[in-house]
Amino acid sequence: MNKAITFLLFLLLSFCSASAQDKKPFLAFASDTQEPMWIEKLFLKPDSNLKATRMIFEDVNKIHPSAMFILGDVVSLGESSSAWKNMDIYIKHTIQDSIPVYATLGNHEVMFNTKKGTKRFMVRFPMYNPAGYTEIVDSIAVILLNSNFGKMSDLEIVNQNTWYKNKLVALDNDPAVKFIIVGCHHSPYTNSRIVKPSTLVQKNFLPLFFQSKKCALFISGHSHNFERFKVQGKYFLVIGGGGGLHQPLNANNDEMHDLSADYKPAFHYLEVQRDGDELKIVSRQLKNDFSGFKDGLKFRVKGVDTI
Repeated sequence: MNKAITFLLFLLLSFCSASAQDKKPFLAFASDTQEPMWIEKLFLKPDSNLKATRMIFEDVNKIHPSAMFILGDVVSLGESSSAWKNMDIYIKHTIQDSIPVYATLGNHEVMFNTKKGTKRFMVRFPMYNPAGYTEIVDSIAVILLNSNFGKMSDLEIVNQNTWYKNKLVALDNDPAVKFIIVGCHHSPYTNSRIVKPSTLVQKNFLPLFFQSKKCALFISGHSHNFERFKVQGKYFLVIGGGGGLHQPLNANNDEMHDLSADYKPAFHYLEVQRDGDELKIVSRQLKNDFSGFKDGLKFRVKGVDTI
């Protein structure tokens, strides 16, 4: 009997090991996980926003990506220690589950007191560099940039742009990197009625993004919606559904043509996985009854040789 049990345990462990090896690594992206501020509630309708953010982190821990990236507005007010209370718990649990969490600065992190807000942010994300940061997972390079241009000096902007240019050249020439994803907080394209498309992101980040042969996806937030645009053959995703108050949208139009005009989940985050010469992208959306998550919109982005 003991030999039989030992053999069954061996088979079970072998199966689990094989399944783990067969599972391809993937990345999770979220944005605008901040708790709504009271003044925002005067104009926009709340909808169990704190619960939605908590459930996003719980679902991320459940599906266990290789890394999680938050594209700004992690909390409502970066300078306030109390604003970090819940987020500190979520991040702690995620890291304890062996999922590293990276983030870039949003406008709420630097609101009212840029220096203090950035300092508190850096305590939680010590590897982040406001002048530009890169993380590579399974041949996917993720570049995180600071799009708070109004809070940056001219020198800081020049330094970031120089770093960004040099990093793209290096990654384009690195045979181990197959795809580059660029992320920042402010969206270069959006139909939001509350926030405008960032012309400064368009000016500072997009020319090099379009020029790079491996840049395949640009992800941002700030607009609390899911939006998808395709410009010059490359995709732009807005994923501001991490828990902030949902924002109304202008009607779709030729200038700002949302390819996902019929897909508008209130709360969501993103899965990105390399599948050969393509990126497999899935929007994980919170069900309307808050009973859990399901796979929503799915699409693929082709690599440089097949764009």
